[in-house]
Parts: sequence; structure tokens; C-alpha cells
Amino acid sequence: MTGFGRAEQAVGDKVFLAEVKSLNGKQFDLRIIIPPLLKPFEFDIRNILQEKLVRGSVECIIYIKQNGSAPPVTINKELAKAYYKPIAELSQELNLNPGDILSALLKLPDVVTPSNTILTDEEWKGFEQVLLSAVNELKKHRTDEGKSLQEDLSLRIKNILSGAEQIAALEPSRQRRIREGLIKTLEDNVGKENYDTNRLEQELIYYIEKIDITEEQVRLKNHCNYFKTILSEKDEGKGKKLSFIMQEIGREINTTGSKAYDADIQKKVVSMKDELEKAKEQVLNVL
Repeated sequence: MTGFGRAEQAVGDKVFLAEVKSLNGKQFDLRIIIPPLLKPFEFDIRNILQEKLVRGSVECIIYIKQNGSAPPVTINKELAKAYYKPIAELSQELNLNPGDILSALLKLPDVVTPSNTILTDEEWKGFEQVLLSAVNELKKHRTDEGKSLQEDLSLRIKNILSGAEQIAALEPSRQRRIREGLIKTLEDNVGKENYDTNRLEQELIYYIEKIDITEEQVRLKNHCNYFKTILSEKDEGKGKKLSFIMQEIGREINTTGSKAYDADIQKKVVSMKDELEKAKEQVLNVL
């Protein structure tokens, strides 16, 4: 979601300049600074930015420069007269030069104001193109960043799937070690001749089925493959969907770890969690 765009164009006697920058954010958060001449169009400007940028912490600054002649101004004579009397009395009391009163009056608030000109339809359309050009430049930056993010996320998911394959290879030896460990514990505490082997087999089957991680591994692979499918789609606005899928991936990894009872598998689980956390950080940058 990070990017910057800038565009400038002359339309009639005005020069429009728009700068737009975006940072990562879960929602669309806009800070906008516009000159008074564009205040009537603020709602339209906000709609354009939200429609085009969708998400992110966005800042938009717009400038209007007069091209050629100076912009017309209006002098509020009534306000100037109201200011003049107390200022003149103060000047007399302080024995100040009365010739400085006029320059002081013109600097007071709202005495001199720009004339209430408004943009013509042609000027608004010209400014709209300037704004869209800045937005498109920002989106190009986002696209370039997105390519790097896609490569990194694909690598993280590939590493998680690799960990799942390694766990699958360890699964037969894990079950064998669990079985042998339980039998040894029983023989050491009860004696080899003092338990029912048939009943033991039944209990072992029940116990091993209870800690079996096959279903978790199947769901994990499905989630990872679904993640890759969504990641390769061209549609915008898939960041939240990818985040939801990652929650499911994390759930299967955690369940695998809690049911493993095997040091080698736990090491793989820790490595997969590390890859998942790195992917989560990157998904925050995806629209």
C-alpha cells in the first residue's frame, strides 16, 4: 500500500499541483489539504481517492498557482473602517506616525481577501485529470511493491509446505517411538507378563488415533494451496482474504505442534511458525 504520486498541469490561468502519498493501513484513512478554491469539490476529491486507492493511510496535498496575472482580491471597506477608529486613537495617544495606519489595516484579518471566484467546469475537469495522474503514479509504485510482496509471500508458503512434507516423512517413526515408549513404560512399571496384550493393542490404537496429525496436515496443505490461488489472482482487495487464510494456516500449525509429542516435529513446527509470522507482516502491506 506504500506509494507516492505527483502531477502538475496548467489549466487556463491556473496551475494545479497534486501530491498523494500512501502508507500501510487496515482501513482507508485520508488526510487532505486543499486551497479554498477547491473546498466546494472536497467531497468529490475524497470519493475519487477512496475509490482508486481502497485502503491505506493516505495524505493528499493540493496547490493552485496563479499563472500570469495576480488573482483578484476584495477589500472589506466596512471592516477596515471599524478597525481604523481604535487604531487611530491609539496612534494619537502614542504619538505614532499616522501614515503607517493604512499598511497596518491591510494586514489585519479578513480586510483583504481573495475574490469569491469559483472553478469553471473546464478547470475542474483539468484538475480532475491532474489528481488522477498523481493517483495512477502512486498505484504504479504500489504495483512494483506488490510484485516483491508476491514473491516473498510465495516463498513463505513454499517453506511452510516444505515443513509439512518433512513432518509427513517423520510421522511413521513418531508413531513407532510413541508405541515403543508406552510399551516400555508399562513393562517397567507392571512387568512384561502382567498385562493383557490385546487390551494394550486396543488402547494403543485409540491413543495413536487421538494424537494423529494427518487431518491437520491435509487441511494445512489445502489452506496453503488456496492462499497461493488467491495470491495469483489479479483482483484488488485480497489482503483481508489472505489474512483470514493465514489464520487458518496458523491454527493447523498450532494443532500439529500440540499433538505431536515429538522433538523433531516440534522443531519443524517452530520453523513453520516463523515463516507464518513473516508472511503475516507482509500481508499487512497487501490491499
